[in-house]
Amino acid sequence: MLKTGVTLYFVRHGETDWNKAQRYQGQHDIPINATGRAQARRNGVRLAGLLGARAAQLDYVASPLKRASETMRILRAEMGLAATNFATDDRLREINYGSWEGQAWNEIAALDREGYAARAADPWNWQPRGGESYRMLAERVGAWLAEVVSDTVVVAHGGVSRALRVLILGLSSEEMMRLEVPQDLILVIEGRALRWL
Repeated sequence: MLKTGVTLYFVRHGETDWNKAQRYQGQHDIPINATGRAQARRNGVRLAGLLGARAAQLDYVASPLKRASETMRILRAEMGLAATNFATDDRLREINYGSWEGQAWNEIAALDREGYAARAADPWNWQPRGGESYRMLAERVGAWLAEVVSDTVVVAHGGVSRALRVLILGLSSEEMMRLEVPQDLILVIEGRALRWL
């Protein structure tokens, strides 16, 4: 649960070529593309406008995967802050999709019929071969969240965004899978209230 009085500013990493091609990335370390860099710049400008001088007082943390760390560097530079002055945390890595990583979204049903059906039946507990479930992802994200004690800008992944909202809002797995995970907006979380910038 998010501690009282703490605000999270969650940014999903900018677009990658695998996002554009609609491939499961998981923990493959794919860099952002030109569109992703432009999204990161826009989000940095938005945060600078929202936070003003207070920006320098916040904590900044990113997933260590290239796409998140590069997004954070660009975002901080746009805010007038030292680009590399932020922490990384392994618990913010994307969900591990195991055998699904690198596969196109629209081909999975044919490539892994059994896994596709199992995921549809129980998206919270289903685990791909060699990967992890959303429940497992939420456990590690929850451990990170429990340590957040001050307003924080976090750059991570779509799965992490979903897990955070499940933890904070108590959503069902069906609701979780319908959540939007845009790369060009900032999710502001204050208590149990959420808004997009």
